[in-house]
Amino acid sequence: MQAIEYLRELIAYPSVSSQSNVPISDHVEGWLKGMGFDTERVNYVDAAGVCKSNVIARKGPESGTGLAWFGHTDVVPVTSWNYAKSGPWQADIADGRVYGRGSCDMKGPVACMLAAMYSLAAQPLTAPLWFVVTADEEIGMPGARAVVDHSLIYREIVRSQARSIIGEPTGLQVVYAHKGGRSIRVTSHGRAAHSSTGLGVNANLAMIPFLQAVYEIHGELETQPQWRDERFSPPTPTPNLLLCDPNTAMNITSALSQCTLYFRPMPGQDADGLVERLRALATRSGLQFELVFSGEPLFSDPSGPLICELLQLSDADRPRTVAYGTDGAVFTELQNIAVWGPGDIAQAHTDDEWISLEQLERGTDLYRQAIQRWCC
Repeated sequence: MQAIEYLRELIAYPSVSSQSNVPISDHVEGWLKGMGFDTERVNYVDAAGVCKSNVIARKGPESGTGLAWFGHTDVVPVTSWNYAKSGPWQADIADGRVYGRGSCDMKGPVACMLAAMYSLAAQPLTAPLWFVVTADEEIGMPGARAVVDHSLIYREIVRSQARSIIGEPTGLQVVYAHKGGRSIRVTSHGRAAHSSTGLGVNANLAMIPFLQAVYEIHGELETQPQWRDERFSPPTPTPNLLLCDPNTAMNITSALSQCTLYFRPMPGQDADGLVERLRALATRSGLQFELVFSGEPLFSDPSGPLICELLQLSDADRPRTVAYGTDGAVFTELQNIAVWGPGDIAQAHTDDEWISLEQLERGTDLYRQAIQRWCC
């Protein structure tokens, strides 16, 4: 199976988000050029000074709606690995599965699309076929933002309003909507001193009124009807709160206290209004406020043409929603968009990550049918 061969080579790259993905991007671009694609690279340097790279490609005519497929080449770190037969960067096939970091999320789907395109490489295209793989999807989607801001080929996709597929693992169920995201960080600055002197300023004390307000907002997000959408499971923005105080001594007043709040808004909810409400609360308490991440919900009409055609290809009755996010949170200019890819999201990021051979085979076949239907 061609997808397995692509996947073996992709897994061999330790393309965790903290490292450069330029080597794996070079490899993918080489495959694409060998299939006759015109390619474009959009590179950027992240906050840590690491070079990252997005690959954007087109084959076929420059006009027409065609098909655009989106994935990413970065993977989450390996803090532990429990698959004994091989390490995370060496693909191993056993029990009808391919094991390795990124096998499911999302080098497996990338491999399926590459294999589908390879199988049709000699066939003339009557409509454009676009292929996009980004960096840093796992850590806030700056790669996708760079594509939106700087890619000329992406502008073609937007102008044509191509049928767009985000290839994240859905078990090849058709997903018409996912949640967005907002992450804020609030910081309180104090002054460290030996607690016996009375000369310190404890940063945690200034944080308390803000945290009380966050507690009340948490309750609102979990119970108020304007924050519920029964199309999703769970049907609320599932707010999550993290607290950080780097002080390790009980006899030193804390000089720094941080609160991070993350919630997942659904279509039509006033996420930005809530962010501004939190900003005002932080300012009132004399705290530093930062919007760390903002991503929009993805939504397509579940009865629209793209969703209906994907259901026909998948031999499925109805589309679904998911609670996680994708680069689709950034590709908001695309109106005909869905999430549709092989693999089970429950296997993503696990310490024995795998994708089934059945999903690789079926994913390749369905992607091939999509290309033939819309581009050939």
